[in-house]
Amino acid sequence: MRAENEYVGKLYDRLDAQRELAATRLREIHRREKGGTSQSRMERDTLEIHHTRRLSELHAAEYGLCFGRIESADGERQYIGRIALADEEQEPLLTDWRASAAEPFYRATPAAPGAVTARRHLRSRGRAVVDFDDDAFGVSALEGRDSSELSGETALLASLTAPRTGRMGDIVSTIQAEQDRVIRSELGGVLVVQGGPGTGKTVVALHRAAYLLYTHRDRLAKSGVLVIGPNRMFLRYIDQVLPALGESEVVLSSIGALYPGVTGADTETPEAAAVKGDARMARVLATALESFRQLPEESWTVTVGRRSAHQEQLEISRALCERAHAAAHRTGEAHNLARPALVERLSSELALRIARDRNARSEGGRMDLDEVADLADELVDEPDVRALVERLWPLLSPEQLLTALFGSPELLAAAMPDFSEAERATLLREPPAPDPGQAVNPDEEAAWTTADVPLLDEAAELLGPLPGRGAAGPTDAAADARELEFAKIVLDDFGVGLVEMDAAMLARQYRGEESFRPLAERAVEDRTWGFGHVIVDEAQELSPMAWRLLTRRCPGRSMTIVGDLAQTGASAGLNSWGEALDEYTAGRWRSVELTVNYRTPAEIMRITEGVLRAIDPALTAPSAVRSGGIRPWSLRLLPEGGGEAKGGRASVLRAAVEREVAALDGGRMAIIYPPTWSAELFYGLVELDGVTVIDDPSALDSPVVLLTAAEAKGLEFDAVLVLEPAEILAAHARGVNDLYVALTRATRSLGVIHSGELPELLEGLDPR
Repeated sequence: MRAENEYVGKLYDRLDAQRELAATRLREIHRREKGGTSQSRMERDTLEIHHTRRLSELHAAEYGLCFGRIESADGERQYIGRIALADEEQEPLLTDWRASAAEPFYRATPAAPGAVTARRHLRSRGRAVVDFDDDAFGVSALEGRDSSELSGETALLASLTAPRTGRMGDIVSTIQAEQDRVIRSELGGVLVVQGGPGTGKTVVALHRAAYLLYTHRDRLAKSGVLVIGPNRMFLRYIDQVLPALGESEVVLSSIGALYPGVTGADTETPEAAAVKGDARMARVLATALESFRQLPEESWTVTVGRRSAHQEQLEISRALCERAHAAAHRTGEAHNLARPALVERLSSELALRIARDRNARSEGGRMDLDEVADLADELVDEPDVRALVERLWPLLSPEQLLTALFGSPELLAAAMPDFSEAERATLLREPPAPDPGQAVNPDEEAAWTTADVPLLDEAAELLGPLPGRGAAGPTDAAADARELEFAKIVLDDFGVGLVEMDAAMLARQYRGEESFRPLAERAVEDRTWGFGHVIVDEAQELSPMAWRLLTRRCPGRSMTIVGDLAQTGASAGLNSWGEALDEYTAGRWRSVELTVNYRTPAEIMRITEGVLRAIDPALTAPSAVRSGGIRPWSLRLLPEGGGEAKGGRASVLRAAVEREVAALDGGRMAIIYPPTWSAELFYGLVELDGVTVIDDPSALDSPVVLLTAAEAKGLEFDAVLVLEPAEILAAHARGVNDLYVALTRATRSLGVIHSGELPELLEGLDPR
């Protein structure tokens, strides 16, 4: 122990020296900036970003800096840790866990040790090594599996049995061989990681993000990595993992937050979500857009020159309007971007017609081509012509298109002929009511849901940006002009030749629009940002429309998809991986399976066997790596007085849950309830001392959380109470999947409370 502490102490001394060096270099950059040196802004900012990132990485490595050691046959020792460290002569002291040289630490097993003859797992408290385990490869509690597939089981089991904290932590010290193979898989193409409950899908995906950024930083640092989670609570649960690994070029988001300026609410009915997620909605939006491009039955009439001596009435024929439409279509641009071509064709033809008429009536000179062009420009500003253009090809935002579609039964019927009347009715909603005397602004008034976000994004692809609005949203033209003027003054003051582009470039840098703002900040504001790699957790929940959105965010189709088809709960979710991926990455996706359940005790997994068979008899549950020693139990409730008096069920249920909450001995508990519950039952539990609802800001730090199975996806708790499993089953078409999720969230104990008969597929619970 003393020798290990001396070596680890040496590593921390080197870590401190490296941190001081990075801090010194940052101070020097700032000193030179204040001193007005000739260093360019780009050079200065690049160095500042580099040293700031290095300092952040060194700070993140403080906790558990070194966690392992391997020894080869010739006695050479290699220490494994969070980052790489070298001494003053650049001799390696510590190997980064992501480096290829660290693979043997994770891959060696008794059955296949490779060149490793000894391995040691170090456990630290602060900067001191307090314990270690040598060559611990076997786990007797592993059922039906050769224990040689596990490595470092003492450290692994210590982490698995520790109380949950409400935040996911990293697993760099306990990565298992099958997890390591997934983490280090090649970058290209789409990797699907199928894994049942407790197999570590999420932590593997996050560590893969850190590994890819380490190994392919030159390819990914500028574009970044996008990590998609099922909801905002889940993102809060995992948000410390990557910072703890020193990575910042990562954007954590849910589907509902991928459209700038909108945060989708999870208030959609399953029926509406299924319709909105249907792949046919892409065609629905295109058809709805076509309905806004009007044509006259025969002709329209406009008046031009109202304020001049040349006021004229012009007949606008259907043929002319069709030619204008065709000019816009020929550009191949999105709707809003194609409109200038329509305006140009329309104004040019009208100007030529007016010129011919005037030349025919004139006794003087004829209008030349320059005068005709000037007339065409003037026509664009005519009120009647502007109104005509709006009828032919209106400027639209995605919000306006969806608000109009969802607010009109006639438009829904015309755009959705392949959908039933009941399906169309799920989308219909009243348009937002304006305040008296104010116009409706669909961009601000509509309440968008998570299922709307892929539709908004699809509409944005069809429409393109509005004039004055970039990918990130509206721009302030006055502010842009002021900043450009300021940039010109700066260039003049420094004696630089005034070039318009130079001034614009300086203005953009002044605003921070170049590469000097954090990548995550720039990416979330830009709807068109293309990420170098996308990681999707709980991917089985995504609808076909959500997959369309994600593939636009990842033009290189480099993705890691993790999920479990047995846990699909969304009405528009997947039945197979090919269903989502064959259309976009046919021949470029591959799949692997995680087969060991590290989280859920064997006693609980036995209870889920009937539920898994009900989902699909062909499915196989992952093997549980440990026994928890606590048998799952059930408690049947009878209304007070043995009758069905009003309030009887609610009060007995509350009393039973209150007793279990009071008996909680450390750790965290989840109370999973049916999503169809009445307010009477729900609020009876919310009012209990210590019980927090999942959308409360303190939910992850509270000892007891009340949530549905859908909200529990990806989370884990020491103890779980599942309430009324029969009602969870009956809640919707995928209720059996939800019950499977609910039963597999616990790391220690599981209880089921019910008032009716237990479902037949729940077998083996100890009755209380």
